[in-house]
Amino acid sequence: MDNALDPKEVITNDGVLEENKPTETSGQEEITEEVTANDVTLEENNPIEVSEKEEPANIEQAEEKHDKLSKEQIIDRLVIVVEEPVTESIRNEVDSLKQAFYKLKKAEIDIAKQAFIAAGGEEQDFQPEVEEIEEKLKALLQVFKEKRASITAEEEKQKETNLAAKLTIIERLKVLIESQDDFYKVYNEFKKLQQEWKEIKQVPQAKINELWKEYQHYSEKFYDLLKINNEMRDYDFKKNLELKEALCEAVERLEKEPDVISAFHQLQKLHQEWREIGPVAKEFRDSIWERFKKASTVINKLHQEHFESLKELEERNLEEKTKICEEIEAIDYDVLKGFKEWDDKNKKVLELQEKWKTIGFAPKKNNVKIFERFRAACDNFFQRKSDFYKVVKESMDENLKKKEALCEKAEALKDSKEWKEVSDKLVALQKEWKTIGAVSRKYSDAVWKRFITACDHFFEQKNIHFSSQKTEEVENLNKKKEIIEKINAIDEALPATEAIAIIRELMTEWNNVGFVPFKEKDKIYKEYRTAVDKHFDRLKIDESERRLQSFKTNLTDLKSGSDKSKGKLLSEREKLMRTYERLKNDIQTYENNIGFLSISSKGGGGLVKEMNRKIESLKEELKLIEKKVQVIDESLDA
Repeated sequence: MDNALDPKEVITNDGVLEENKPTETSGQEEITEEVTANDVTLEENNPIEVSEKEEPANIEQAEEKHDKLSKEQIIDRLVIVVEEPVTESIRNEVDSLKQAFYKLKKAEIDIAKQAFIAAGGEEQDFQPEVEEIEEKLKALLQVFKEKRASITAEEEKQKETNLAAKLTIIERLKVLIESQDDFYKVYNEFKKLQQEWKEIKQVPQAKINELWKEYQHYSEKFYDLLKINNEMRDYDFKKNLELKEALCEAVERLEKEPDVISAFHQLQKLHQEWREIGPVAKEFRDSIWERFKKASTVINKLHQEHFESLKELEERNLEEKTKICEEIEAIDYDVLKGFKEWDDKNKKVLELQEKWKTIGFAPKKNNVKIFERFRAACDNFFQRKSDFYKVVKESMDENLKKKEALCEKAEALKDSKEWKEVSDKLVALQKEWKTIGAVSRKYSDAVWKRFITACDHFFEQKNIHFSSQKTEEVENLNKKKEIIEKINAIDEALPATEAIAIIRELMTEWNNVGFVPFKEKDKIYKEYRTAVDKHFDRLKIDESERRLQSFKTNLTDLKSGSDKSKGKLLSEREKLMRTYERLKNDIQTYENNIGFLSISSKGGGGLVKEMNRKIESLKEELKLIEKKVQVIDESLDA
């Protein structure tokens, strides 16, 4: 039979089931069930509507998922969601998407505010930009709100319709109780009314208990008045026992369900089915209830333990997050004096931020507060860092201005002929340079090169000037004049090989003579080249070939000089390669120096020409060295 039970049975919030012993009512029993959000409670005359609540863990997982979306992705998802039928999960998702959007917006406003303040603005003057995408969000939320309100209104309307239908069934029960028709006809009509009652769904919450009590009262009265014969009652008892045994087995299987939340929800549905099944024979009444109650208690405890373990995990997460906050808050900013210290500490804070992301949620009542504490600590650190770099940048900019001023002073002095006075001034400028702090890496090399180039130019000119005054250079000049006289005195009637040998000896003697006065250098060299070239021209020998011929002669002497000729050749080759690299560097230096000379400055044009002449001479020398190396390589391979 259906819904005609009298034991009062309760599953309390701690998972312990209690029973209030029934009173006899026409040999029937009646069980009614109340299902709460956390446990299952069975009470007579006090049923409530069962609704599934979203578990906190599932909501937080949804929020964590939506936190990874961009604002555009949130809008795209919301466009789809608002078109879906309104359910509890859809409502939760809309709320989660809304929270995720405003988290992103808040983060962007914070960044924009920091940038505004860093640019010199006042915090109270900051006004966030109005975004078109936020208007889209509000429009979608309004659509969803209106849709939800419409559905809610329809649901309430349906509940009122259901209430009217159930009240009609109760009135029909009253009439049925007074009917004098055939028993079986009356009984079948009663079963039909029971089925109709079960098929009608939710009614207004405020009417549930009162409605159930009235329905139960007339159901009990029906059984009392009709005095159902034992045969029919025993048949109903048997069928009800089979149904309740099947429910017991279903609850017992839930113990193996891996998803505790799913098992709990299934248990609620099974209790609703239990309530809709009629009584069993008195001898099975206690045992079947105890079996069902015992299996329900197991699922209840698993559900409770699940949330207790979540609570413990959240408490541990809170402890870890608190330690991270304390570590950032404990930073001693007084010891962060330089870039390295700030960089090291910055890396540490970033590591702590990454660690924070790996930690799950804290308890709901603490989750927002601990995040706000963490964000405040991080914001304070990065603001302090920004202030430090701002001060350092200002200092570096000031240092750059000071060094540029020194460059201008050095450049104004570099062409001066006041050797002693300007030397002292440049030395003083160099000392002052050392007292100025660092500048930005972007400008440090360029400003240093500018300063040292001006200083080097002056001291090079000074060295050239004073070297021309040395007595030794005058003596060298006289020696070179004697060599020129000897070259000019060579008899043109001599055979070419003999003449070349004499010239080679005199050229070697020339090369062994040191520097001459700078102002005489070009003149004496020109006389020397004229004397040598006169003979080489007469002998029709190209200048490079002349020098190469001289090298070959020396190389022949080197090869025949000892048993270690190969080692000497390798040594000579290595020396030539060093000379080759040095000449390449000299060419690069002269080419760079030309860029620093102003042709319009006094004597600048002549110096540029002299440097160009030297560059061309050095390039010719490089070619000659390449030929000399080739001669050595051929000698080594022979």
